[in-house]
Amino acid sequence: MSYFVTGATGFIGSELVSLLMKRKGTIYLLVRKGSSKKVRALLDDLGAANSKRFVTITGDITRKNCGLRPAKVSELKGKVKHFFHLAAIYDLLEADTELQRLANVEGTRHAMELATAIDSGIFHHMSSVAAAGLFRGRWREDMFEEAAPSEHPYFKSKHAAEGLVRNSCTIPYRIYRPGAVVGHSKTGVIDKVDGPYFVFPFLQKIRKALPPWFPLVGIEGGQINIVPVDYVVEAMDYLAHKRGLDGRCFHLTDPNPLRAGEVLNTFCEAASAPRFAMRIDSRMLEMIPVGIRSGLLGLPPVKRITDGILKDLSIPPELMSYVRYPTKFDCKQTLEALKGSGIECPSLSSYAGVLWDYWERNMDPNLLRDHTLKGAVKGKTVLITGASSGIGRAVALKVAAAGATTLLVARGPEKLKEVQEEIERTGGICQVYRADLADEDSCDALVKKVLKDHSHVDVLVNNAGRSIRRSVIHSVDRFHDYKRTMQLNYFGAVKMVLGFLPEMLSNGGGHVVNVSSIGVLSNSPRFSAYVASKAALDAFSRCVRAELLHKDVNFTTINMPLVRTPMIGPTGFYSHVPALTPDEASDMVCEAIIEKPRRIATNLGIFAQVMNTLLPNATDIILNTAFKIFPDSDPSDRKALKDGESAEAPSAEAVIFASIMRGVYW
Repeated sequence: MSYFVTGATGFIGSELVSLLMKRKGTIYLLVRKGSSKKVRALLDDLGAANSKRFVTITGDITRKNCGLRPAKVSELKGKVKHFFHLAAIYDLLEADTELQRLANVEGTRHAMELATAIDSGIFHHMSSVAAAGLFRGRWREDMFEEAAPSEHPYFKSKHAAEGLVRNSCTIPYRIYRPGAVVGHSKTGVIDKVDGPYFVFPFLQKIRKALPPWFPLVGIEGGQINIVPVDYVVEAMDYLAHKRGLDGRCFHLTDPNPLRAGEVLNTFCEAASAPRFAMRIDSRMLEMIPVGIRSGLLGLPPVKRITDGILKDLSIPPELMSYVRYPTKFDCKQTLEALKGSGIECPSLSSYAGVLWDYWERNMDPNLLRDHTLKGAVKGKTVLITGASSGIGRAVALKVAAAGATTLLVARGPEKLKEVQEEIERTGGICQVYRADLADEDSCDALVKKVLKDHSHVDVLVNNAGRSIRRSVIHSVDRFHDYKRTMQLNYFGAVKMVLGFLPEMLSNGGGHVVNVSSIGVLSNSPRFSAYVASKAALDAFSRCVRAELLHKDVNFTTINMPLVRTPMIGPTGFYSHVPALTPDEASDMVCEAIIEKPRRIATNLGIFAQVMNTLLPNATDIILNTAFKIFPDSDPSDRKALKDGESAEAPSAEAVIFASIMRGVYW
């Protein structure tokens, strides 16, 4: 018994060939010219590199008799029992109409011609559930003409190709319609991202942003019939060799498919991401007349907003049309034919974790990105404010070592010079600029000088800041504290953004990293001046990011926890509580430069924000308790203190509280 396989190097084809190997007979593999490497790779994977059972035949399904010369056709005549036609374009999103017609329709015509010319025993055609078009209701295996028309090129081509087999094939045939084929249920192996895999980056994003228990609201749609590739090829192999099934069509589908929202939640569980606890049925949209619905969705502003949201979620807009997929696939005849074989379609929940794990380890597009600091900054100009010590100094050293032209900004020229010398000793490129960012004229002069020297800034790190720890009752006569803090932390940073933004836009993009505070998320007592100034910068960044995202100018806010820098030195009791080192904090800034996220925050910071939103009264009680536990920093109560001392030593309960709420300013 011999086999002829088109599309053998494809995803489904390679899996089928591995099963056919277990049977006796020669296996002929039709491959395009130039695909010899793919064939060698396939045979190597199968451990059959030197096997004489495999015969490679060069051809092209878009040509008559698949491009085989008459002599080759004569040579094959009478030698092939099973002709498997799997070659096709499986693409719902990108392939154009003509390409799909040539490959899927004409390719099927030419494969049938060849199978007939060589007197093949049975022609096995790999169709698709797409042949049903957008049929509403239950689609049986004996149905074909009833298909609902679809303008989608893939749906049209698969329907037309199956129609050719039904109406023109003069030798026995069998047709197979698989559902949405995903990776192997045991290994997760898949060859490309398609179908449900498009939502995986979105699940990754919400997993990073929210804890697993956080309830989400989503959309419930129609049934999405998903099948693993191993079930498809095992069923096809078995049905192809079973007697008495000629002229039949088989639905290789899940007999118990999940609806769109259930599919999403199944993958949420696999990804350890939050579930969509509440799902709004998409059929509610059908209450709106089609004309009105289409008109609204077609409006340019609505389309831009929709496309923008989907782009941010990494979901192709075309995929949304399948959320309300109307067809349900009946596979009773296939299940009856498979009875006793032991071949069953596994439930999606039993292998979703395997699919996710393989995708995240091998197919995640982020894996292909350069996630190194060097890849993000080499050859670019990075300006860092507050670079003479603490976080700024640590960031400067790492950025310069990664190949950036590093511009250091601070008030103190001596310390700046020390950082510069350290960078240059290791071969880094560095330049220092003395400026007081609390002074508008100094800011203007800095921007003018930097642009004159370097023409633009690619990455701006607004790190310089001033912190004041003082309760409001001790600040009633110190309004200047609020003005000074706002002047540096907010107005100074905004001045930097406004100064360098025009050249970022002219240069095709840029990145602004604002070092904010965990206090913005936790609303730390005694920091009303400091937190307010950082909150203002956070709000500014959110607004401007929304304006400039399409211009490739990104803003990242880092809600930095407590860091052991000179800024917290005046508060002596901080020496008793946990805090990040400047080097650890600089890693957060470097992560921001590499990944360009909207926000970077610790889990505790995110938890504090969620608590403040969901349980505001309880949060106020906790914060008030902390306020009473920790000592104040009222300058009127301070006496001559040695370094590291505070006006009042922290109590044991204060130290314990600070350890539990690690990184929060108290």
